[in-house]
Amino acid sequence: MFQLILQIVVGLLLLATLAAMYKGWTSRRGGLLWLAVWLAAALAIHWPWVTSRIARALNIGRGADLVFYCAVVAMLIGFWILYVRLRRMRRDITLLVRHLAIHEAELHGQPSARDDSAPRTFTATPAQKQDGNGN
Repeated sequence: MFQLILQIVVGLLLLATLAAMYKGWTSRRGGLLWLAVWLAAALAIHWPWVTSRIARALNIGRGADLVFYCAVVAMLIGFWILYVRLRRMRRDITLLVRHLAIHEAELHGQPSARDDSAPRTFTATPAQKQDGNGN
């Protein structure tokens, strides 16, 4: 009964992934990656002895341990990718806000912060001096 319930859940996730790809909510590469994950999960649920054989070939005690190790590694990779993307987004937002502020100042007749005739100086606040990179 447990296998049947999980197969239905994985089947629904597979259909949801196909719908997301069709509607353009995910990239083709990302969608294909998730389809492969759902298919691998369906195979492991339907034939659990396959994971046990692969685990034994890799000198891991049980198939469940193999699945757990793979899930942990996949989550760590996912967290790292998310961290990198968030850092990049933070940098892009900072650059965008900086650009908009300069543009607004120029529109309202205030002197430009980008006066190339004057030497550029930077005075760090105490918090920036502590952090080292302005964070």
